[in-house]
Amino acid sequence: MPKLISELLPVIEHTVVIYLFLMIALRIAGRHQIGQLSVIDLVVLILLGSAVETAMVNGDTSLAAGLVCSATLLLLNRLAAWIVHRIAPLNREINGDPITLVNQGRFVEENLRRVGLTHEDILQALRARGIADVSEAKYAIMEVNGSITVIPRHAKVHRSSRTPKETT
Repeated sequence: MPKLISELLPVIEHTVVIYLFLMIALRIAGRHQIGQLSVIDLVVLILLGSAVETAMVNGDTSLAAGLVCSATLLLLNRLAAWIVHRIAPLNREINGDPITLVNQGRFVEENLRRVGLTHEDILQALRARGIADVSEAKYAIMEVNGSITVIPRHAKVHRSSRTPKETT
């Protein structure tokens, strides 16, 4: 049994390193909801999984290595969620802040570039909410989960303590 543990320890180590790397890399790459992923985003995510699989299991394709790798990922995910939930500055760093994409009927170009969205992306989100033109929107805000909240011009807005960033 100790031999099996010593053989599977590198699987745990590699899985931890790759998990942390992917969390940071995907945070830097930007945020999208799963439903908002383009075909390219989806292909990249699938290929990432395939690309890191062999490194995580240290070339060991045994059932034990796969189970240890899976268990390590699940435990890391649970631990990361628990830590991020309890440490507000870390939560903000990992999940980011809401970002204003439309302010008083005008695109916030700098923020659109920063999150990698085009005018057409925003216009599509506006149309989905029954707004035909950007000038009819008071705000369009990318939430921390990647969804876009649209507030029509005629709506009253109550600011929370966590207000969207106007610019960087």
